[in-house]
Amino acid sequence: MTPRFLAVLAVILACASVPTKAQDGAAPFDGELQRLAEILGGLHYLRGICGANEGNKWRNEMQALIDAETPSGERRTRMIAGFNRGYNGFQQTYRSCTPAATVAIRRYIEEGSKISRDLTARYAN
Repeated sequence: MTPRFLAVLAVILACASVPTKAQDGAAPFDGELQRLAEILGGLHYLRGICGANEGNKWRNEMQALIDAETPSGERRTRMIAGFNRGYNGFQQTYRSCTPAATVAIRRYIEEGSKISRDLTARYAN
């Protein structure tokens, strides 16, 4: 399911240039982008402790999301905080890969895929 998630995320990145209300104002999809950022942070940590050997793959996906969206000011801060919250939340809970961590990975990939599909369906040109 990871390739599917990445494909959907790529579509989101391509469509993320939807204009916002103001330079620093919130876009209507900011809540979903913040949740996606949190999921990417969680995956960055969990996939690392579960031996996925992906290096900075999920951090790079987050950077690509920021680069595509080009948020400034408070929007950028919220997106980065979401990533860090996802990473730190799992870092405090898991020190090694457990069956529960594996379930969390699967659920996060499913949720991230759903968010990406929904955003694409709603905001793609």
